[in-house]
Amino acid sequence: MFDSSMKALTPEGIEFVLSPVGLPVRTFAYAIDKAIQWLLLFIITIFFFILQNAIGFWLLLILNFCIDWFYHVICELAFSGQSPGKRLMGIRVVRNDGSPVDPASSFLRNLMRFADTFFFLFPIAFISIAASRGFRRIGDWAGGTLVVYSAVAKNSPQTSLSSYLQKYQPITSAIPLSHDEKQAILNFARRYPLLGDARANEIASIYTPYVKNNNDDLSNAGYLLGIAHKLSGAGNFAVRET
Repeated sequence: MFDSSMKALTPEGIEFVLSPVGLPVRTFAYAIDKAIQWLLLFIITIFFFILQNAIGFWLLLILNFCIDWFYHVICELAFSGQSPGKRLMGIRVVRNDGSPVDPASSFLRNLMRFADTFFFLFPIAFISIAASRGFRRIGDWAGGTLVVYSAVAKNSPQTSLSSYLQKYQPITSAIPLSHDEKQAILNFARRYPLLGDARANEIASIYTPYVKNNNDDLSNAGYLLGIAHKLSGAGNFAVRET
């Protein structure tokens, strides 16, 4: 009953574990980010105070609004789910299935901060995080996200995918692939580091005979990874994943 870890199921039926972050660590990360926001606002305010004109005042208000509302969204999308505070605390935002946070999820979870922080000292956020499975605040429920320890997230196959796909020559499938089939192969490539060679080849052997166009020495998993390399744009997969 004291185990806070959560299991996520991949499209291939492979299960892996996420470790959600509790209230104290999230509070420290939020405090660090809030201090950075205040510092940015202070610097901008001093700059526009020096200008001392009407245009500068209205631009200051707009910039204050952008920093207050979009700081976390920009950081999470630009730095793989990590703001500076989260990075310092070794945590990151992911979707419920462990995949990288996307623009819609990030925007929704941060849009709901007004509800989480409606009263002074943020009691709604604290109660929601403390009482919910996975330590979710209202924004996490709305966006379908989790805040997990980065060490776990880094072990997930979404990260550093291009580094091991580079080991395989791009391969063209022997048959035309539908959109769903392409996504299945790419998802297999993302999950490959979690499977191990034996399990990966066992799964790949179900589908590889249908797309293999010769009898080369590549393993079943290696053949699908070669197709994934081809589908991903040969080196541009990191861009696709974000």
